Order: sequence, then C-alpha cells, then structure tokens
Amino acid sequence: MVMRWEAFLSRVQERGEYATTQEAERAARTVMALLGAHLVGQVRAELAARLPDTFALILLNPLQAAEPLPPERFLRATAAWIEGATEQTAAWDVSAVLSVAADAAGDELTSQILLQLPPGYDLLFGRPHHG
Repeated sequence: MVMRWEAFLSRVQERGEYATTQEAERAARTVMALLGAHLVGQVRAELAARLPDTFALILLNPLQAAEPLPPERFLRATAAWIEGATEQTAAWDVSAVLSVAADAAGDELTSQILLQLPPGYDLLFGRPHHG
C-alpha cells in the first residue's frame, strides 16, 4: 500500500511540528536522499514502492555515501543539507521523516531496513524495541 504524498507530508509536518508543508517537504527530501545512500537491493526497492513517487525517486537516486554513517553522523549530514539547521533540529527532522517512512514500510520491512544500517537507527525510526 503506497502512502499518498499528502498523507506522508501531513504526518511529517505533524510529527516535526513544522509551520508549513514546504518545511516538511524539505526535511523529507533531504532525509530520503541520505537514507537512500545507506540502503541497497530489495530493501531499498520495497521501501521505495511504499513511498509517494517523488520520495521513491529520491530514495532510488540517492546522494552517494562513501560509507554507512552512524546515526550521529547522519544527523550532522542532514543538518549540513538543511539551511539553518542544527544537530538538534536535524534530529527532529530525521525522526519525523523516518518514523513516517517506518509507518509506510510496516514493521517487517522496517526491521530489514534497520539490519542494513549501523546500530542506533532504531530510535530515529521510532522503533526503539527493535535490535
């Protein structure tokens, strides 16, 4: 089941407490581009299949990561891409976007995603009971 664009963004906006959908979209685009660089193969394809088209394309054509970033470096990278962001606001951005992505993915796929990421991402996905 693909999550619709409006539904995805409105959830990100709600969780991130953004004033506008533009802010939510900017966070979502950045986080998806960075996440896509960390996922490979079927897991990335399956997640893309459950996201709105725009985010699916971003996920499938990611920024290239030389190595999987541990969560704190992922947050730093996100902060670097979002104008005016700090590591604290980036943590908020990443959690808002990834928790909605986890909702779209469902528990089983989210568990597979977490297996491809360095330890510590479970909290960012809002799934602290995993791994």
